[in-house]
Amino acid sequence: MSILSQPHFHDEAAAFAFVEAELWPHGPQCPHCGAFERISAITPNKAKKVRIGLKFCGQCRKQFTVRVGTIFEDSHLPMTKWLQAIFLMVSSKKGISSHQLMRTLECTYRTAWFLTHRIREAMKSDDWLPFGDKGGGVEADETYWGIKEGREVGLGPSHKHQVLSLIDRDTGRAKSQVVTDFSAKGLKPILNKTISRNARLITDEHPTYRGVGWRYADHVSVNHSKGEYVSRQDHSITTNTVEGYFSVFKRGMRGVYQHCSGRHLHRYLAEFDFRYTHRIAVGIDDEKRASLALAGVSGKRLTYRPVSGRRSGSEARALA
Repeated sequence: MSILSQPHFHDEAAAFAFVEAELWPHGPQCPHCGAFERISAITPNKAKKVRIGLKFCGQCRKQFTVRVGTIFEDSHLPMTKWLQAIFLMVSSKKGISSHQLMRTLECTYRTAWFLTHRIREAMKSDDWLPFGDKGGGVEADETYWGIKEGREVGLGPSHKHQVLSLIDRDTGRAKSQVVTDFSAKGLKPILNKTISRNARLITDEHPTYRGVGWRYADHVSVNHSKGEYVSRQDHSITTNTVEGYFSVFKRGMRGVYQHCSGRHLHRYLAEFDFRYTHRIAVGIDDEKRASLALAGVSGKRLTYRPVSGRRSGSEARALA
């Protein structure tokens, strides 16, 4: 028996019951009016086209399922395949490609591609608790990834997307963001929003950090340009943790995803942040990680057209 042998990965009724238990721990709630009372289950009937998991709200007299108001809404994909996809994505350290999901789930590439973006949206953190709030260390570092649309590849990094990542040593949380540039103007708002003033900021020698480090309880750095990666005086002064995060991120992007446009990079970062924050080293196994991803599906609905960037026929004709 394997984890994927569990009933909710293969039986649609069991899959709906599993998702309902996760999203409605206190019983069904109507997404239309918010009521908990006078909600009844409608018995599934394929002949009468009554869907599994259909509920009726006696308050607003509307029907709904647990899909409404989540990333599952308006999806024709069985719930069992959604749960399989979520588990495969959260349990693969460096990710799983849409082509691999297409073969595993036996669906079209377009379905698999859109599916992964919806799941990444569910992985986006809504937790804005400041990093280093209890005075712990927060590592900050920057890196480059990919090629900006319309830019010619040059010798320097000017043609690449710029990414800032933060690691809270106390909690193990990671937070990454695409930035316009690595100047104080580009980094200061993100650092101020994410890091507590009580934190100990740990960086490399990038000059931008010297201009913002005074805001925190302490600011220490290592000088990579001189071959210093761990301070000889204080071995806790190092950015090796966030460098390790970049290693996993880049190996996943190069080896699994291979290409990512700038308009989707923030979702891929959210995916790697999620898996890193909820990794086994902090006591979270694959099943718990899948449960945490499932808990984030509510209120994060995506539709295909905005994600794909494609226009409808009428919109294309109007712009022609």
